[in-house]
Amino acid sequence: MNLKFVGTRLRTLKLGIATLALAVTTLSAHAQQEEHSNPNVRLGQKALLDGDFKSAASHLEKALPAESKDPNVLYLLGYSQFHNGDYTKAAASFSKVIMLDSKNANAYYYKAKANNNLAIAKDSKLSLAQKEQLLTSSIADYTKAISVNVNDAKLYQNRAIAYRDLGILKGTSEAANYNKADATDAYNKAIVDYEKVLTYDAARKDIQTEVKKAKVYRDNLK
Repeated sequence: MNLKFVGTRLRTLKLGIATLALAVTTLSAHAQQEEHSNPNVRLGQKALLDGDFKSAASHLEKALPAESKDPNVLYLLGYSQFHNGDYTKAAASFSKVIMLDSKNANAYYYKAKANNNLAIAKDSKLSLAQKEQLLTSSIADYTKAISVNVNDAKLYQNRAIAYRDLGILKGTSEAANYNKADATDAYNKAIVDYEKVLTYDAARKDIQTEVKKAKVYRDNLK
């Protein structure tokens, strides 16, 4: 697989700059090798480069269990599942990546993001306790990612979002799990992380707005 070709094809995917950067990291690792010996992995790579995440996940799933010890294949599977909206499967795949490569900050990032998405899904049938557990897990994974890559602003931003979501979950006065102290703590930590993002780019109006909103939510807790 040609690296120049990989970069060109990836730029055509409408995934956003940050997402593309994460995909390039793993796909480039594959590209530095010759074609993968497993035909399902090759088909999965091609589908992923074409932006066909459903087909990519299908082919990469077929590559298992033969490639179950290859963190790169599992990462591509989790990445495909994530973009299909299969967040439970994606979190499980990224957990396997982490077991094989404990310093993979991108795997922690996507696992955390998948669990956060599950926790706040509007049609979720999860209990409040299960949602809290997912958000707590998400925060822990972002923290682990930060320990690997301490200067990645998006990790602080996404951890702030997870803290904010936890604050909302614990700060809803009508809810059975309402806890003002926990909600206040979560909002305070969200603010700290948002302000950390501003140290990288003080002109970000979106983050300035999120800081103000988190303070309003915190101060209006009953």
